[in-house]
Amino acid sequence: MARLEPVSFIPHRSTLDLGRILWTPVSHGRVINALPQIFWAGGSPWREANLWLMEQAVRRDVDIKTVNAKATSLHAYANWLEKSESKWWDFPVRKEDRCLVRYRGALLDARDSSEIAPSTATQRMRVVVNFYRWLKATRLLSPEWPLWEERTVGIHLTNPFGFERTLTVTTTDLSIPNRARPGERLEDGLLPVSADDRNRILTFAREHASEELFLLLTAGFFTGMRLQTLADLRIETLTSAVPDPADPKLYRLAVGPGASPPVATKFGVSGQIWITESLLAELLDYAYGQRRLLREAKASGNNKNLLFLTRFGNPYAQRGSDKSIAINVEMHNFKKSAVRNGIATMRYFRFHQTRCTFATELASLAISIAGGIHAVAVIKDALLHKNESTALKYIKFIEKTPIKKELANSFTRAFLGITSGIEETLDA
Repeated sequence: MARLEPVSFIPHRSTLDLGRILWTPVSHGRVINALPQIFWAGGSPWREANLWLMEQAVRRDVDIKTVNAKATSLHAYANWLEKSESKWWDFPVRKEDRCLVRYRGALLDARDSSEIAPSTATQRMRVVVNFYRWLKATRLLSPEWPLWEERTVGIHLTNPFGFERTLTVTTTDLSIPNRARPGERLEDGLLPVSADDRNRILTFAREHASEELFLLLTAGFFTGMRLQTLADLRIETLTSAVPDPADPKLYRLAVGPGASPPVATKFGVSGQIWITESLLAELLDYAYGQRRLLREAKASGNNKNLLFLTRFGNPYAQRGSDKSIAINVEMHNFKKSAVRNGIATMRYFRFHQTRCTFATELASLAISIAGGIHAVAVIKDALLHKNESTALKYIKFIEKTPIKKELANSFTRAFLGITSGIEETLDA
């Protein structure tokens, strides 16, 4: 499979000196510490894609997170190319045989089988089309046949004052409409696991996973922290925890760019995370234990105070990123082992479901004590949501749960009544 790896990029300028080409660093050039680059399974780089990503990254008006998102979409396309044994420049006479048309079909199949979200299918196709637009503009690709058919679409917009205007956009016949799946969805389109399944997962993780993965899952389930925040926790973050005024057994961890030391959060939101006294003590025991100290000895200066380090002394994730190759690899093996041992919930489990589970448990407790209106504020504060609308999703999810339970019970009673009546008739 193709690989997506970050590299340190320093802009250089070429000069010709006595028939030799010399490369010198560009003064005041923008150094990119984690430029995403794609490599084929054989180890060779995808030069055209990497050049496009580099041109995106050096622009001052483009955030590196945006470039990483585009690189992830191109990486998925590269994997499909290798799996289907296709070439990215393959545009034969028959439209059905062209690589982009076939890739669109693969994305639709993956979307319809719930392998990827509708928004993911839309995003991946959009990024790939934009990449090919750049290839055509730079003349790195000049196919004999058109890559797609373009059409102009008018979008009607109304401003707050009631004035209407039409925005004209150009689209292609390859675009995939973003049709959301029906049904209940929380953050990132995921659903929580039950409290019983949560306990089974953690019990199994304590015995069959690494200590780091167990603690990451535990912290996710009982604090609601995102992976990017957990991977960036510092020892000083734990030692600086302060008791909550409402209960001395509940502590608060300062996170975000405004904390000291700073801890990565989504959208750069600063705030405080709730953590129980027992979980805080367990994390501190690990922080000063022999296992972590050996990893700290291998870490570089900036990473030595990270709570979670790989066995090579590296961070589990790049700062500010919610993706971790190290955790993904271990989670993949852990999920397979858990499913073999009868924990069916782990088959499609995602780490972010730990956050959803914490939020729903908190929402249920808050509603039972203070009602839905106050529960929104509690959830928004505990999970550092940027908008109250995200917290409101959990309230609606919890309020619908009793209806679903009663409906299931009612249907079950009706079904049992029908089957028992049929059995009595047959016996007679």
